[in-house]
Amino acid sequence: MKKYLVKRLLLIIPTFIGITMITYLVVRLTPGDYTSMRLDMQGGMQVTAQAKEIMAQERKLFGLDDPIYIGYGKWLVKFVTGDMGISRKDGRPVFDRIGDALPITLTLNIITLILIYVISIPMGIVAAVRKDSLFDRGSSLVLFILYSLPAFWIGLLLLNYFSGGEYLNLFPLGGFTSDGMAGASWWQRAGDVAWHLVLPVITLTYGSFAFLSRYTRANMLEVINQQYITTARAKGLSEKRVVFVHAFRNSLIPLVTLMATLLPGLLGGSVIVEQIFSIPGMGLLAFDSILARDIPVVMAIAAVSALLTLVGILLADITYALVDPRIRLEAKA
Repeated sequence: MKKYLVKRLLLIIPTFIGITMITYLVVRLTPGDYTSMRLDMQGGMQVTAQAKEIMAQERKLFGLDDPIYIGYGKWLVKFVTGDMGISRKDGRPVFDRIGDALPITLTLNIITLILIYVISIPMGIVAAVRKDSLFDRGSSLVLFILYSLPAFWIGLLLLNYFSGGEYLNLFPLGGFTSDGMAGASWWQRAGDVAWHLVLPVITLTYGSFAFLSRYTRANMLEVINQQYITTARAKGLSEKRVVFVHAFRNSLIPLVTLMATLLPGLLGGSVIVEQIFSIPGMGLLAFDSILARDIPVVMAIAAVSALLTLVGILLADITYALVDPRIRLEAKA
């Protein structure tokens, strides 16, 4: 087990370098940068020589006058030593901006992930056990309709109908917390955050129900038709024990694999949701930073997202041994 963990951790290093290298290459090759944009806003060629000198110093400060491979090398060394740089947009340390946004996005996505699995897996199990029943066909129809609806459209509808539009005013229009909650107790702050996250969580979760529940159903049907399940029933075991102990445990491996891909998918989807609901998380920060060509922030977000994805895949690989003891993560000598 230790040998396997060391190998997986060492494999993360070149993967991380490859992801950040491609991201840096795309950002640097994109036409226009923050310095040029500021020159355009100040009158282009009419800007004073002093201002141009300041802009040149700024380009040198952020490594924009270096070749791409040298600029990437400098960024990588700083990131490894814990220096994410300074935001070109507001002059704040990038570490502070990431520290403000990351807990918000993780809270939103962890709640979403838990709800997706808590609701979808039981639905998939029941649909598999009651194959071709009214519940199976009805739930499939409803879930696939939900799956076909775009998230941005659902988010706008929820805002219009439940956030003070022409109809109900049950939830706030946006944000993560209400004003004046700094001196409130922890349970009041938690309730306020939950109130703000109801509509964003609905927008993020509804589309995954169909995919994960049908995925669970397909895996369960494949396992239920195996001979050892027939043998377990022939021994007189209860249907509940056959389904949950023998069948469901052996169908978990594909679900564990899928879990490793859901987190990066939710992080990507939260860009749209955070933009719609004005949630100051990683998605909104990434969107604003890309528009502003704020290279230090863009690179920091890409690096943190890559690390979260790689850690998620590593945890999924480790979980295989817990789900199925027959899987050996380390080859025998």
